[in-house]
Amino acid sequence: MRLLTWNINGVKTLPKYHPWNTLASFDEILQKLEADIICFQAVSSSRRTQATPPSFDAFISLPVKKTGYSGVATYTKSSVVVPLKAEEGLTGLLQPKLPLSEEERISKPGAYPPRLLDDDAEGAEGEDELDFDDLDSEGRTLVLDFGLFVLINTYSPNVGDTPARLAYKMAYHKLLSVRVKGLIEKERRQVIVVGDVNACAAVIDHCEGDLMVRKGREEGMEGEAGFWGEEYRRWLKDWVKEDGGTMVDVVRKFWPGRKGMYTCWNTKINARETNYGTRIDYVLCTPGLLPWIKAGDTLPSIKGSDHCPVFVDFHDKITNPDGSVTKLRDALGMGPRDEVEEPKERDPPRLCARFWDEFSGKQTSLAQFFGGGKGKVSSSTALSSTPTPPSTVTSTPTPTPASATSTPTESHVTMAQSDPPSITTPNTVLASTTAAKRKFVPEPANSTKKAKVKEKKSKAGQPSIASFFAKPSASASTSKSKQAGEPSSPQGHSNSAVDREMDVDGHDREDEDHKLALQLSQEYSPQFNLSSSQSSVASSSNGSGDGKRKDKAKDAWTSLLAPTQPPTCRVHNEPAKEYTVNKPGPNKGKKFFICSRPVGPGYDKGKSERLREHVDPQYRCDFFKWSSDVRREQGQGKGALNEKP
Repeated sequence: MRLLTWNINGVKTLPKYHPWNTLASFDEILQKLEADIICFQAVSSSRRTQATPPSFDAFISLPVKKTGYSGVATYTKSSVVVPLKAEEGLTGLLQPKLPLSEEERISKPGAYPPRLLDDDAEGAEGEDELDFDDLDSEGRTLVLDFGLFVLINTYSPNVGDTPARLAYKMAYHKLLSVRVKGLIEKERRQVIVVGDVNACAAVIDHCEGDLMVRKGREEGMEGEAGFWGEEYRRWLKDWVKEDGGTMVDVVRKFWPGRKGMYTCWNTKINARETNYGTRIDYVLCTPGLLPWIKAGDTLPSIKGSDHCPVFVDFHDKITNPDGSVTKLRDALGMGPRDEVEEPKERDPPRLCARFWDEFSGKQTSLAQFFGGGKGKVSSSTALSSTPTPPSTVTSTPTPTPASATSTPTESHVTMAQSDPPSITTPNTVLASTTAAKRKFVPEPANSTKKAKVKEKKSKAGQPSIASFFAKPSASASTSKSKQAGEPSSPQGHSNSAVDREMDVDGHDREDEDHKLALQLSQEYSPQFNLSSSQSSVASSSNGSGDGKRKDKAKDAWTSLLAPTQPPTCRVHNEPAKEYTVNKPGPNKGKKFFICSRPVGPGYDKGKSERLREHVDPQYRCDFFKWSSDVRREQGQGKGALNEKP
């Protein structure tokens, strides 16, 4: 059996990568991962998305308030393993609409953090109280009980840019460690914690860990103190340390000295290209589960996110100290799996997505609400089938096929005439009156003018280049004055004025850009529209003056339309690469050039962030220049060259 964890950075991003974009369904994506228990973090999806794959049981926790943010999901292959119990959150306070019973809950009330922290309150004086509801409101944890172990799928908060977010992260870490402590000490359970912890457990887990240690020593710190300055790193180091730690870092246990075993890269700076990353995704377990675990590793070759998957494999069976053999399926409560005996079948816990109202048939969809069920007689049908007295039925002549297809106006009339007969009761008189108001009627004689106005608006579309340089038309000022409430012209003249306006502005604009280009060219070359013979005579008579103006116009057009040539960075003397600012702010949309080399340990972040002796010149330098400055400099250079005799 394989257990896999992966921060997918949004479930909708997977189909944008190969090979996921070649698969027809989300169930096929899960099958392609070749794992039996799949834990996703940063799902960032709505409630209905990827909730019921046929081959898996889905357990999903989403934020209570924020939609499309955070979220975790655990998928278990129903043919291999089915959890015994499941719940959201770490506190035990987050419950479905119908709260879980004591038999459905994973732990007893005394093993949840609220009760444990209350018991330890006397020895924790001066500490801030945790906001349990807030910590469980972002959809960051799913807890599943498999019998052999309790699985916690977690997505730890990022440190953020504010002290408040750092405090939230540390409070979440404390809540997680207390929940695990309650399972181990109060209930004697084995625990597996998987997911994105957003922290490094060792110096070797960070691409610049050695540089941080080196910088700390230069500042007078001892040992690795330069790396352990962050509180959340110290928390994780103490949690997984070999001597006295609560949990075991399984993958590092199998690869103790392996460098570059990263799981997360900054895709904005193409850090994955040079493996400039960090290891913040883990599979942690209690020491008692180590005999069951056969292997563990990262899968950096699998793309689809800024993280890569991490997995562990379990033995199918183990030999106990007394010589007896225990099979994994028996330990998981799944029963035998052979041809002699059929495996046991059981339903997943009630938290499974298939039991949600929208998937279990308890909640109808919007289409079903308006569509109506099959076999039901609608009210309109019942009314039309009821016998009515002859005096109350309004007869309507049936149109001929020729009249039904002659003109659009006649077709509207036909629709009005083909309505079923109605009953003139007090309740239906009002309904028939309202229906009559909704019927199509022939358009008035002046509808041609309205059609022209609509045609003019539809043809306007995207304005052309010429419209930006032309003076405001009289029609625009007239329309503005009418909207402002100014008196209009007499009716006898208004219709003709509107008609003239239609004739002028309603024409096809497909050649206006071309006309503008000709106009600009003619400013430098008056003889442009002349014939070839006339042009040659004019050019010979005008001399070289017009030729210079012509060359100047050509250079102006070339400079305007030519792409910006990339400058060269100062350190490597190589062409820089252009990027666009996407961050909201005053510079959003502006373009800039930076060094084209990839990032790596010791790349130049600038003098304020990187000491000169720590810079590695083989990676990106600190070259930066706005594209507008580059174009201005190139334009000045061309102007200087053109001014030379």
